[in-house]
Amino acid sequence: MGLFKKKADPISDRARKLNAEIAALELKIKKLEQAGGAPRPQAGAVAAPPNSPRVARPPREPVFEEVDRNRWSQPEAVSTPEQYNELGVRKYDLAGLWRRFQGFFRSAPPNNPRLINYLAAGSIQGLRPLRYEKRVARNRVIGLCLILLVVLLSIVGLIMRHR
Repeated sequence: MGLFKKKADPISDRARKLNAEIAALELKIKKLEQAGGAPRPQAGAVAAPPNSPRVARPPREPVFEEVDRNRWSQPEAVSTPEQYNELGVRKYDLAGLWRRFQGFFRSAPPNNPRLINYLAAGSIQGLRPLRYEKRVARNRVIGLCLILLVVLLSIVGLIMRHR
C-alpha cells in the first residue's frame, strides 16, 4: 500500500533524467577532447591549409535592448480648461474616481499568459487544474463561514438564555 508514499513529481523526475543525460554527454565530450585533441571536420567542410594565417574576427558588439523606464508610472492626465471651474479649482471627477477605485481591485496583467493558460487547463502533468484549486478554496471559505456562524449563534443563544 502506498498510503505514506509521496507521489513522484513528473517535472522533477524529467529534470533529474535530463541532468543525468547532460552529465553523460559532458563526460563523453571530455573523453573525445582528450583522445582526439581536435575535433574532426564535418563532411563537406573544407579544411584550411596549415600554413595559412587565421583571419581574426572583430569582437561582436553587445546588443542592448530598449528599456521602458516609465513602464509603471501612471500616464499623466491631459488637463483641459473644462476640468476647472471659474475660480481655477479642479472640478470633482466622479468618473475618474470610479476608475481609480476599480483599479485598486484589479490585478496586474500576468507576465507569462501562456503559463497561466497551462495552469488553468491543468495541462502540466502532476499539477491540478486551477479551477479545481479554486473550488477547493471556495469550499474551504464557505465551511469556515458556516463554522463562524454556528459559533456566533451559540454565543448569542448563551447570552439570551442568561438574561
